[in-house]
Amino acid sequence: MRVGIVGATGAVGRELVDVLGRRAFPVTSLRLFASARSAGTKTKTPFGETEIEEFSDAAVRNLDLALLAVSGDFAKAHAPKMVEAGVTVVDNSSAFRLQDNVPLVVPEVNANAIGGARLIANPNCTTAILVVALEPLRQAFGLKRVIVSTYQAASGAGAEGMAELERESRRVLVEGMKPEAEVFRWPLAFNVIPQIDSFQPNGYTREEMKVVWESRKIMGLPDLPISCTAVRIPTMRVHAEAVTIETERPVTPNEAREVLRRAAGVKVVDDPEHGLYPMPINATGQDDVEAGRIRANPVFGDRGLDLFLCGDQLLKGAALNAVQIAERLKAA
Repeated sequence: MRVGIVGATGAVGRELVDVLGRRAFPVTSLRLFASARSAGTKTKTPFGETEIEEFSDAAVRNLDLALLAVSGDFAKAHAPKMVEAGVTVVDNSSAFRLQDNVPLVVPEVNANAIGGARLIANPNCTTAILVVALEPLRQAFGLKRVIVSTYQAASGAGAEGMAELERESRRVLVEGMKPEAEVFRWPLAFNVIPQIDSFQPNGYTREEMKVVWESRKIMGLPDLPISCTAVRIPTMRVHAEAVTIETERPVTPNEAREVLRRAAGVKVVDDPEHGLYPMPINATGQDDVEAGRIRANPVFGDRGLDLFLCGDQLLKGAALNAVQIAERLKAA
């Protein structure tokens, strides 16, 4: 396939290149697009050295597949034109996720939703990590309600967020100065920020509501009660999530572990006695979502379960999921 990555110089764009190579995606030609500032720069890829091009609608018309790692506004302006030109588009932004005629896909959960679509939306990173673990539990025990608290890494704000965390940590540790903030609303170094994205009229942030809206669409449960609290923490990459569910049928921790062990895209790491549980330091660079701390939740009796998840935001939360969608498209 003739593949193009739009937004190739960002954190997700760079991961897309690596994932395509690592998974031996059938690329006949790879083109990398970015702003005029980056155009002309040559970069090594698994498919040979490639020169970054300035994006234009005309430049991408002869692609078979475009993977977008750009803003929602950019995607709205240009993705429909690509589709009209015959290009299949997988978009990482939030632009089309909730449109009824655009499938929102996590391949382990709802690959069949792709159908014959030429524009497919990649979900919010936190949502993708969550539903990979929720869906097998839903199939086995049913889902009545979900409560989730997220601990999201600087990578969720892109390469700029990661650079700011590193820079401001050095400012504190090396220079003995107070950290500052440009990318984030408050300094992230040695801090946690209980706000990601803008606040909505209901008191939740847009990031929190994305988890609600998108999880319902992906799992086909439009009325599922979900409450999310999203917190930014000073780690580089990997989002962590503390999840509480009430199931429709009785569930035990051992039954849940067995279900998750058989689930695609999930790795059970759950031996607290020996200090084994999901952590960002271990989940970094891993394709699978780690699940652990699986235990009965006494609030909901024999239908309650608590678990802790860690997933690499730049992989399953973004680039890997997009390439998995592309693999399904190629196989269709």
